[in-house]
Amino acid sequence: MKLRYLLIFVLILNCFGITSAQSWQKIETVEDICKAYPEQMKKMLGEFNLNHQGLEKVKKAFAEDKIEEAGKYLLEYYKTGNTAKYLRKVQPEKTVKTEALADTILNDVFVVQNVRGKVPYGEDGHRDWYYKGPNNDREWAWLSNRHFQLDYVFTTYLKTGNPKYARYIDLFLRDFIIKSMPNPGIKSSTSVWRGLEVSFRIKVWSRIFYGLLNSEYLSPSTQLLILSSLPDHAHYNRNFHGGNNWLTMEISALATVAANFPEYKKSNAWLDYSIKTMTESMKNQVYPDGIQTELSSHYHNVSMFNFELFKDICDKANKPLPDFFNQTIENMYSYIAHAVRPDGFRLLNNDGDRGSDRKIILKASKKFNNTEWEYIASNGKSGTKPLNGPSWFYPWAGQFISRSGYDDDAHWSFFDIGPWGSGHQHNDKLHISISAFGRDLLVDAGRFAYTGEVAKKFRRYAKGSQGHNVILIDGNGQGPGPKVITDPLSEKQFKITPEFDYAWNSFNNFIDVEGAVKHTRALFYIRGNFWIVVDKITTDKPRKIEAIWHWHPDCEVKVGGKKITYSENDNGNLKIVPVGESKWKINLIKGQEIPEIQGWYSPEYNKYEPNVASIYSTKIKSDQTFVWLLVPFESSAPDIVAKIISKNADGLDIRITETKKGEWEITVPYSNSEQAKMKYESILK
Repeated sequence: MKLRYLLIFVLILNCFGITSAQSWQKIETVEDICKAYPEQMKKMLGEFNLNHQGLEKVKKAFAEDKIEEAGKYLLEYYKTGNTAKYLRKVQPEKTVKTEALADTILNDVFVVQNVRGKVPYGEDGHRDWYYKGPNNDREWAWLSNRHFQLDYVFTTYLKTGNPKYARYIDLFLRDFIIKSMPNPGIKSSTSVWRGLEVSFRIKVWSRIFYGLLNSEYLSPSTQLLILSSLPDHAHYNRNFHGGNNWLTMEISALATVAANFPEYKKSNAWLDYSIKTMTESMKNQVYPDGIQTELSSHYHNVSMFNFELFKDICDKANKPLPDFFNQTIENMYSYIAHAVRPDGFRLLNNDGDRGSDRKIILKASKKFNNTEWEYIASNGKSGTKPLNGPSWFYPWAGQFISRSGYDDDAHWSFFDIGPWGSGHQHNDKLHISISAFGRDLLVDAGRFAYTGEVAKKFRRYAKGSQGHNVILIDGNGQGPGPKVITDPLSEKQFKITPEFDYAWNSFNNFIDVEGAVKHTRALFYIRGNFWIVVDKITTDKPRKIEAIWHWHPDCEVKVGGKKITYSENDNGNLKIVPVGESKWKINLIKGQEIPEIQGWYSPEYNKYEPNVASIYSTKIKSDQTFVWLLVPFESSAPDIVAKIISKNADGLDIRITETKKGEWEITVPYSNSEQAKMKYESILK
C-alpha cells in the first residue's frame, strides 16, 4: 500500500514537471527537459520572434503545441545559422591533456578575490549557490555566481580538447539554471539574482553557448536551459540596472543578449534602450578630461572596458554610436596612459587594487595608433616621446600626476585635490603617493574588502583618513566632500613648467571636530630632485595635529636626527624632512590592531600586510604652517638642507641647498599658482 501511494506521488510530481532529488543530472535530451519543465520550455519558445527568418519550423511546431519538436528545430536553427559568427568555435581535437587550475575548479574549489573555498552540495544534489566562502563573505558568493571559473574551464577545454572540461560545464550550467529558477522578477541583492552577477553570466554564457554549440558534450537540455534563462537575465538588467560603473556592466550585458540573440522578440528594443542609456550614462559618469566620476583608477578601467565592449557590440550589430562616445573611450585610455606609474602599475586610490596597466596601454596604443602611450608604457624603449608632459593635471578629477621622466627609475607622485567621487570613495582629500627608482615609497592603504571578516576588521580604516597620507585634526579624519563637480578646477590651482610642478587645495569638513578648521596643502615638485609639501592649518581654537605618512611594506623605515624619517632599502629610498621649528613627536606604527587599526596595506582585495606609518604629532594654539621636504634617492641620501626664508599671508619662501649640486630658492604660495616660482644656481658655476 505504501509503495502504491509513493508511485502515485511520483506521478503527480512528474505531471507538474517536478523532478526527484537527483534526476536533474540525467536531464540531457530535448525530450528530457520538455518533460521535466514543460512550462519553462513553453515560456522560452514564447520569448522568440517566430517570424524571424529561419524559425519557420519552430513556429509551426509551437503553434501545434509540439514543444519537443519545436525545441529540436530551434537548436537546429542555431547550429546551422550565422548568428554571432565571432563566438562560434571549431571544436578541438579530443585529448587527455589537463591543466592544474581547471582541475581544481572541477573539484568545485573556486578562488574568489584571493580566497579559496570549496562549494558544498545540498541534499538535492545541487551546489549551494549561496555559499559565502570560508570567510562568510557575501562578496565571495556574489563573485562566484559570475561564472568566471566556468569561463576559465571553457578556455581550458578549447586549449586541451579534454572532454571532462566540457562535461563539467554542461552539468554546472544545468545545475545552476535549474536551481536558480524562477527568476524573482524584482530587484534583488541575493547571491544569485543581483545585477552585476546577472551581467557577467550573460557574457560568459554567450561565449559558451556558441563556442560549444556543436560540441557533443554540451547537452541539448543545457542549451535550451541557457536559451530559456537569457531572457530573464536580460529583463533583469533592463529593468533593475544601477548607475555609474554598475550601469556600464549591466547595460553592456543587455546589449550582448540583444546582439548575439536577435531572434528574441525584445532584442531590438533591448539594443535601442542600451544605446540610449549607455550614451547618456557616459555623458554623466565621465568627466570631460576622461576620468570616470567615481575617481577610482580600478573602477575607471571597469567602466572603460565595458564602454569599449559596448562599442564592439554595436559595431557588430551595425548600430552607429555618436562621435563623442568613441572619443570618450580614447580619452579614458589617455588618462591611464598618463597616470601610470613607471613600473606599469596604475595608481592606487579610493576602492581599487594595485593592478598593472602596462599591457592594457600597449594594446590601446596600437588600437588608437598612439605611439606616445607606447613610449610611456614601455619606459621609452619604443614609441614616440610625448610632446607634452611628463607631468599631467586633470582639472575635473583634480588628480595631479608629477614625473621626472618616463624611464624605469623615474620619480612619480599622485596628489589628490579633486572632489570626493560619485562612488567607492575614501576620505582622502589632499593625499600624496610617491614612487621612485622602481619602488613604491609612500602609499595609499588600499581597499582590503567590502564584506566578510576582513572588511569587519579593516574597512573603516581603508575608507578613513587614517589609512592615507593626510592630516588628522584632534584625532579625527575627514568627512565626505562633493561627490561630483560641475566646473573644473581653475588654473590658479596648478602649474606645470619644465622645471617644476605646483598644485594646491584645501579641505574643512572634519568628523566630530568642534569649531572651524581648514587644512590647505600645497605640493611643489622640483623635477628630478625632490618634493616640498606645505600644510597650512587655519583654526579658531587650539588643536592636536597629526601628519601621517604611510610607507610601502617593503620599506625598512627608521628615524634619524632632526625628526627625519627615512627608508633604508638596497635600492630606491625616500627621506621625510620636517622643515622649521615645529616640535614634532614621532611614532612609527606597524601592524597595529589595538586601540585602533593603523599601519596596514592592501594591494589587492582580501590581501593585506603590515606597513609602517610615520605619525608626526604636535599641538598648536592658533594658525600654523608646516613644511616637509621629501627627498628620493637611490641608495645614498644626498646632503641636503632646507630653510624657511620668509612667510606671509600668501605663502612662504624656502631655500634648499644640496652639497655638491646647488641651491634652490622657491616660492610656495598657499593658494595661487601664478605666484609659484623657483630660482636655481648650480654649484658647478
